Formats: sequence, C-alpha cells, structure tokens
Amino acid sequence: MIEKTSKIPDGKKGRVEGEIIDYKDAKYLFFPTADLKCPAGETCVFDGDYVKVGQLIGTRHGAFFDQPIHSTVSGKVIGIEKKLHGSSGDVVDCLIIENDFKYELCTSCKPRTKEEIDKLTKDDYINIIKDSGLSGLGGSGFPTYVKFQTDKTIDVVLANGVECEPIIVSDYQIMKNKPERIVKGLIYSMKALKAPRGVIAIKKKYPKLKEEFDAILANYEEDITVKLVADYYPQGWENETIKSALGIKVPVGTLTNEYGVVVLNVTTLYGIYRAVERKMPITERFFSIAGEGINEPKSFNVRIGTPVKDLIAICGGYVDEDIPKELVVGGPMMGNNITNDDFFISKTTTSLIVNNQKIEKELECISCASCVYSCPVDLKPVQIMNAYKARDKEQVATLDVNRCIECGLCSYTCPAKIPLTEIMKQAKRFIKA
Repeated sequence: MIEKTSKIPDGKKGRVEGEIIDYKDAKYLFFPTADLKCPAGETCVFDGDYVKVGQLIGTRHGAFFDQPIHSTVSGKVIGIEKKLHGSSGDVVDCLIIENDFKYELCTSCKPRTKEEIDKLTKDDYINIIKDSGLSGLGGSGFPTYVKFQTDKTIDVVLANGVECEPIIVSDYQIMKNKPERIVKGLIYSMKALKAPRGVIAIKKKYPKLKEEFDAILANYEEDITVKLVADYYPQGWENETIKSALGIKVPVGTLTNEYGVVVLNVTTLYGIYRAVERKMPITERFFSIAGEGINEPKSFNVRIGTPVKDLIAICGGYVDEDIPKELVVGGPMMGNNITNDDFFISKTTTSLIVNNQKIEKELECISCASCVYSCPVDLKPVQIMNAYKARDKEQVATLDVNRCIECGLCSYTCPAKIPLTEIMKQAKRFIKA
C-alpha cells in the first residue's frame, strides 16, 4: 500500500556538534549587483576606492523594493566580474573587493544605547531593518522589513528554528552559538510589531537546545516560550510550523499576518539583533559543505562574499575527481543544482552538497499516486505535469500549481524517477508567461 512520505534521512548525525571553522582568509570577496529577487542594481563605489566593513557599496532593485549592498571586509575595490550566483544559478555582475584583513568598521556602525533602543518606534524598526538589507536568511531572500509593514494585529512572533531540510545545519549552529542574540532579535521584533507573545520552534530531538534557550529566557520578562515540534518533513515550512507550534491552521496562499502571526527564521532574528543594537548589516553566516563527493565535510563561519572554492580546498577537495559531481546549493530537497563551484557565499546560501553524479533513468509514470499522498498542499503533480506537457495553460491553472511550495517530496517519492518538482516550477512559470 502506498503511504504518505514525511520521514526522510536527515544526514545530520555527527555534524550538528562538529567543529566550526572561522574562516577569514579570503583575499577577494564578491558582491552581486543582482539576485533572484532583485534582477537589477548598481554600485556606488569605484575602482580604487577604499571601503570598510558595513559600508554601503551598492543597491539592488526589485519589483517593489530595493536592497542595499554592504561590504563585509575592509579593503580596495578592484573592479567588476561576472560570477555564478549560487542561490539563483544565474551569472551576475559582482563587485570585487580585495581584503586588507584589517576588518575596519565603517563609522556608521556604532552601537545604540539601551535608551536609544527604548525610544524606537515601529517606523524606526522598519527603517533600521530596511537599511541593513536584511532578507529571509533561511533561504527565501524575502525582504524582512516588508513583514513589519503590516497593519494587522500581531499576536505572536514565531521564531522558526526547525530547519527540516536534510544535511543543512546552519540554523542549528547559530542557535547553539548565539542563542541570546536570537532572543534579543525576537524581543525587538515583538516590540516593533507590538506582539505580546513570542515562540521559538525547534525540533524535539534537540532538548538540550531547549534547555539553553529556557535558561536565557529566565532572565527576561517577555512572554517567550520554546516549543518542541515533531521531526518530519516539511515541518520547517512556515504554515506547518505555525500549525505544530501554535495550533493555528493557515490556508495555503494566505498571509500569516491574517491570523495574527509573523514568522521569522532564527538567523534572520540574529540579523535583526545586529541591525538594532550594533547598526550592523549581516556580514557573515554559517555555511557547510557535505556529501559523498567531498573528502572532509566541514562547517564554517565565513564572511559573505567568500569564494566557495576556498572552502572546498579546506575540505580536501573532491573524492574521485574523475567522477562528475552533482553540486547542490541549499538542501537536497529544495536546493538548486549548479553547473560549477565558481560561486560565492551570499546571505541566503546555507550549504553546498557534493555528490558523485548518478544517472538515473526516468521511467513512465506507474500511477502509484505516491506524489499525491505525500504532497503537503494536496496537489496532483502528475495531472499538472500532463497538462503542462500538453501546453494547456488553463488546466495547469485550474489544478492550482501556484500552491506548490516546491518542497521536493513528489520527486523524492516517485519510483519512476520523474523530476516532478522541477516540472512544477516550470509549470508555474508557464502560466505566468
């Protein structure tokens, strides 16, 4: 009998407690002037200019928002070069900064006093977050300040630390290493949104992590609790996290603020802390390299803009270099395949998975319905695929493909090895064209 698939091997055993290498030795760092959410942009510095950590060096432009670009090192601007963007897979123009390894701070990056923070209004918080260039650091890249612009009554801010994707451990690492700063980011978010309650959602298999947060929360007066949630996939999808942590069911396609909830990734909350207390943009992030195709899987804390090739070298390079490699940026379920390793760390790149390439033959659909049973939003992927192949735009839309959250379960469960998730993505673009 075909059953719903929600338990998948997480590949994190032995990695969540592994050593984190603090890498600051990149000689050249790369800063894209465009990305998936912002297809255009420009720089505001020139070749030969000296820049400092946290300094504004350009702006990306999206359909309804702009996103500032900040330097994460001090050094000299030496030009622009086209480079692969790991999160989007596109080749984009990148500003290059030669690191002087002094890490001098921009004069604008001065800590706020408690008195200054206490006086901040909602508009102040919005502008602080906007000016910091903060976006969804769990991988979405959605501009964070937009969530704070709601006029809805917010009852609870939910910190999402579930990280349900296999192999990825970057959110776990920041929760373990910087828990109090995440709590502070949550408190500032609650104040900005006038939310009376905060909840931190983490997997129930991490009880020690809960104990660490509980010990910190005992020092604060705010109503914040830690909720342990079940370990299944896609538990980290915000609608699923809300249901598990708060008992609220948010229909797919509905904004969570309609139900009095704002969800923020824990790494994003760390970014809010930095922006509010230290007037600092995000300059570094946790990043891991794993998979059967790498000699020594490792975890890093790196400056944004760092070339991934530097980190691959520290991992001892590839296993069996004669075997072609499959490179996945992000998790194995929702990540993006890229063509080569000549890319850089951006704010939203959490990991690189390196596997030895295996050619799997795609077969005809056997009508087992495993994709239907496993779809968390109750779609019918094969019917959507057939309508898409027939170029029937009306039928694709009728089958509600836009509700697809691109979780990857349909492809994962398919015994015929049909790349259904990729077809869902293509179908979504098809009806928008």
